[in-house]
Amino acid sequence: MSKKKILIFDDDKAILEVITIIFEENGYQVEISETSHDIIEKVSQFKPDVILMDNWIPKIGGVEATKLLKNHDEFSTIPVIYVTANNDIVALAREAQADDFVAKPFNLDDLEEKVAKYINI
Repeated sequence: MSKKKILIFDDDKAILEVITIIFEENGYQVEISETSHDIIEKVSQFKPDVILMDNWIPKIGGVEATKLLKNHDEFSTIPVIYVTANNDIVALAREAQADDFVAKPFNLDDLEEKVAKYINI
């Protein structure tokens, strides 16, 4: 069985490191990106099963990057979990057309549960 793939967009190196270690230990293949403007290229190369998207990410930001993905015929069904410290996370996730969200600072168990929920659909 091939490993499930997670693509993480976040510009916080500490968060990327922690999330990568956690998911790799759980048997996932993890790819990271500190910018979001090239989301379509990254997704077409990596073919993730789920995407974690930060709101405050350089170049075009999480909302625009997620919209690009959700408006792309080939990739619109890939689940995107919006991850941000913004107070308005519900509205931002909705505007971005994300499938779900997790507020920062997050509980790692909550994040793992959300990812598992979308990977096992």
